[in-house]
Amino acid sequence: MSILNKFAPLRQTYDQLRAVGQNPFEMVFEKMFSPTEGLHKGRRTILLGTNNYLGLTFDQDCIDASVEVLRAQGTGTTGSRIANGSYGGHRQLETDLAAYFKRKHCMVFSTGYQANLGMLSTLAGKGDYLLLDSDSHASIYDGARLGHAEVVRFRHNDPDDLAKRLRRLSSEPGDKLVVVEGIYSMLGDAAPLKEIAAVKREMGAWLMVDEAHSLGVLGAEGRGLTEEAGVEADVDFVVGTFSKSLGSVGGFCVSDLDGFDVLRVGCRPYMFTASLPPSVMTSTITALRRLQQQPELRDRLHANAHRLYNGLKDLGFRVGPQPNPIVSVALDDQLLAVAFWNRLLEGGVYLNLALPPATPSNLPLLRSSVSASHTTEQIDRVVQLFETVGRQMGVLPALPPMRRSKPALAPGYPANAELDRVVAVGAR
Repeated sequence: MSILNKFAPLRQTYDQLRAVGQNPFEMVFEKMFSPTEGLHKGRRTILLGTNNYLGLTFDQDCIDASVEVLRAQGTGTTGSRIANGSYGGHRQLETDLAAYFKRKHCMVFSTGYQANLGMLSTLAGKGDYLLLDSDSHASIYDGARLGHAEVVRFRHNDPDDLAKRLRRLSSEPGDKLVVVEGIYSMLGDAAPLKEIAAVKREMGAWLMVDEAHSLGVLGAEGRGLTEEAGVEADVDFVVGTFSKSLGSVGGFCVSDLDGFDVLRVGCRPYMFTASLPPSVMTSTITALRRLQQQPELRDRLHANAHRLYNGLKDLGFRVGPQPNPIVSVALDDQLLAVAFWNRLLEGGVYLNLALPPATPSNLPLLRSSVSASHTTEQIDRVVQLFETVGRQMGVLPALPPMRRSKPALAPGYPANAELDRVVAVGAR
């Protein structure tokens, strides 16, 4: 017997994925050309599953600033800030983030996952309650497990259900911390934050919003759903990540609560994790400035998101409830979804395959994340490929040959004849 035998069901799932074609969880890109193109098995591929919302991973100012600091300060800090001390970049990044969010305090973590892990396990202790939206990210659930608070789930995006559960707890001692996300990562739907904030005020609870997928995306200044919904004063903690709109890695929490800094010596995932390297902090600081200086990036992002969402919806695909930069297509069958994903990849488009039980309603999803850097030609190419694959696989009804459109394709992608061959052959 092996200690790994317990993973036999997971191994069986992996083997099934490999039998259909390329394993979506073992993707390798030989080269990255831009925020929207990579090289996979020698083929130029549109990147539509990277969460690179503003396309800042290739921003020249971010790269130049990062390289300069890398040469001056080295590759890493080799320890936590509690043990090894903070660099000037740590303090500068926290100061800039606090000012951007118009908050008094900020803590920076080494990943967005750790931001949720650290804050939730520290803020809510024994005798407290965490009220989590049922569609919360894995990092939120893991943070809840790491602490000792009692976890209460409420129905996804349902303020009435949240209110009902808080009323049941009204006579119980202990703090009640409500946790929601700005934009949910699977379907791209936003929380009804105005209504949730009203429930929070009425019931005397605390409120944390994870803006991982909404930072740089929503709000007049890009601060996320809390800004767009006009409830920043009602949100006690905002957490987020640098790995999406800011194009680097790391996480943060901002707050106005007095005494917030005591968490630096009370939060174990902050205390015992190596801190961010100087080059990463510098690129993040530069990207945050770019986010504020170029609101047109958000305009392009939303134009691309609407183009993809409406294009797929008009074809008859089942998409999420609203056109945010996460655009997901739901399919009924897991093997069908795997085969569909493989055919998209063969046709030159990479996106995410999300499988149950990690998806809402236990339906497999073909999940796209749009970037401001995508061109309209790339978006149209994706829609055309979805249509071609959908009709050949029976997800969409077939059209007569004379009605099949043949739009011009971006250079470097399979021509229509090659595309037809790829789709017909499918995953091998």
